[in-house]
Amino acid sequence: MVQRSEVVPAGTVLSRIATPADLRALGPDELDALAGEIRDFLVQQVSRRGGHLGPNLGVVELTLALHRVFDSPSDPVLFDTGHQAYVHKIVTGRAGDFDRLRTRGGLSGYPNRAESPHDWIENSHASTSLSYADGMAKAFALRGEHDRTVVAVIGDGALTGGMAWEALNNIAAAKDRPVVVVLNDNGRSYAPTIGGMAQKMAALRLRPGYEQMLAQVKATVERTPVVGPPLYSGLHAAKTAVKDWLLPPAMFSDLGLKYVGPIDGHDIAGLELALSQARGFRGPVLVHVLTDKGRGYAPAEQDDAELMHSPPAFDPATGQPVAAASTTWTQVFGRELVRIGTVRPDVVAITAAMAGPTGLQPFGRAFGDRLFDVGIAEQHAVASAAGLALGGMHPVVAVYATFLNRAFDQLLLDAAMHRLPVTVVLDRAGVTGEDGPSHHGMWDLSLAAMVPGLRVAAPRDAVSLAAELDEAVAVQDGPTLLRFPKGAVPAPVLAVRRIPPTGIDAGFDAETGAETAPAGAAADGELGPFGAIDVLAEPGPDRAAEVLLVAVGAFGATAVEVAERLAAQGISVRAVDPRWVLPVPAALVELARGHRLVVTLEDGGRSGGVGAAVADALAGTGVPVRILGLPQQFLEPAPRAELLRDLGLSAQAIARGITEQIAGLTESTGGTAKRVAADAG
Repeated sequence: MVQRSEVVPAGTVLSRIATPADLRALGPDELDALAGEIRDFLVQQVSRRGGHLGPNLGVVELTLALHRVFDSPSDPVLFDTGHQAYVHKIVTGRAGDFDRLRTRGGLSGYPNRAESPHDWIENSHASTSLSYADGMAKAFALRGEHDRTVVAVIGDGALTGGMAWEALNNIAAAKDRPVVVVLNDNGRSYAPTIGGMAQKMAALRLRPGYEQMLAQVKATVERTPVVGPPLYSGLHAAKTAVKDWLLPPAMFSDLGLKYVGPIDGHDIAGLELALSQARGFRGPVLVHVLTDKGRGYAPAEQDDAELMHSPPAFDPATGQPVAAASTTWTQVFGRELVRIGTVRPDVVAITAAMAGPTGLQPFGRAFGDRLFDVGIAEQHAVASAAGLALGGMHPVVAVYATFLNRAFDQLLLDAAMHRLPVTVVLDRAGVTGEDGPSHHGMWDLSLAAMVPGLRVAAPRDAVSLAAELDEAVAVQDGPTLLRFPKGAVPAPVLAVRRIPPTGIDAGFDAETGAETAPAGAAADGELGPFGAIDVLAEPGPDRAAEVLLVAVGAFGATAVEVAERLAAQGISVRAVDPRWVLPVPAALVELARGHRLVVTLEDGGRSGGVGAAVADALAGTGVPVRILGLPQQFLEPAPRAELLRDLGLSAQAIARGITEQIAGLTESTGGTAKRVAADAG
């Protein structure tokens, strides 16, 4: 383990902070110095591997004040979203571990219960903290622990999520349960926060001095003889009216929450006063704090798009990325959607506060009135998309794969049950790398396989992404879904030939459960792309293929490499890309019958995904199926290639496993095993 002195500069105030209690011994000047040191420390450490910089630069003073007023971990401090908890980690004894931030076995980029008792929850999906806080406060009350206060810091747009308002409704109903909700209002999520609530907040942020002005008027007027008290009463009523016009404190008050604010989120003394008052209230209180995301680091402050929300590794002197630019899956999707939008005025796009990260900004620039940002509200995004489809549009909902989990009910019952033309595009599918278990997008295929009538595509390269996106938005009789991983798009993986679909491949009848031809199929019986299979590699015409290797999406190139490795071992392999992987193409079932072994390869969970669907489709055929995918467990943070290798999903490991299984099949049929289970690399 790296020692603190090797990571934290010696002789600094920061080097003296090992627990929150150490903060309470500091005077005002030392606190200001510490805030500056923490900002410098964040820039230096996050620059090494990337991470959430902007949000944490904005909460330095707020976090110091929280830990000076509240007694963590006895008073739980919950961060929502968890990516703004770096400063919390620093002041709870983990500064010395920041050289291994977002690494395997190192420090998580989010709160992590295994790291510290100060981390009560491992939340990285927005709008959850208030529900946790409500439940914890109820538990403490039932246990008679009335001296404890639960603090939920909600910001970075998380209050746009409906779940937060469901929790507020319950928190406010309990007048004697001490819950302090700290609204970290920086006006941002990734980009500026949208919606009616955000507009009210923005109006107030433009007038941050009005509370101070009214306080000064109060002090002057109350000292005026005779007319002072009546005049002040009138001014106080005016203040209330002004506040109600600018911001919804009346809404919070109507819910039953005591409202305090707005408070300058970079004034430690002011923050401590407000938080101390909130703690002393012993009931539900909302403290409204105004902060500046990216504060104190010029490159972040000058980044109008994201305020360096989550940069890759960068030069701390300039803020510029250190890695050479490459074309990503996200960029290809964004480019192709703009192309489609120019010829399809009915195509609209929906983002859940992530237009930039999901590639929708170019579409928004080209067609401003056709991009809808619904805030951090994935459920609403898909249900709203269903409404757009009912109204005659074809919506494209772009979210990270990990966030589809939240909108499963809407995909199932609002889009699929109504057979609506909604296209869902999942960025960062499969293993995503350093963001860890909450962000690995590995659950989508298992979820999608349960949805009747949902067609699922997994592009293998930029060319197939463009083609399959075209095919998706052409569908009019049900929802479609495309998924692709994080990072650079690979070189093209060319097909040697295409196997056409059978006559029952392309569609789905919700009444009978039977596959049918798609809407718009040509009169001559052409079924279009659904059910067609791209053959990526196969033995020559003089030799039959023993193994059918079914590659899902970005594993196309890996499948070709595996086929080459096994050919060198004397095992003939046909590698195929089903393109539209769910439902399982009938042509794939027919093709599989002529092979000794079928192997499926995907970066989704082994349970309920494409491999499981292929195994179900081949049940009773006598053809064994080996499913290669991700284990159904929460995977740690690590580079994609490293995790895939360790999980047995590298080309070398796959080839070795197939060699062993073919050898076993040969022995089980009574023949002599000519091949040994050896390293196929």
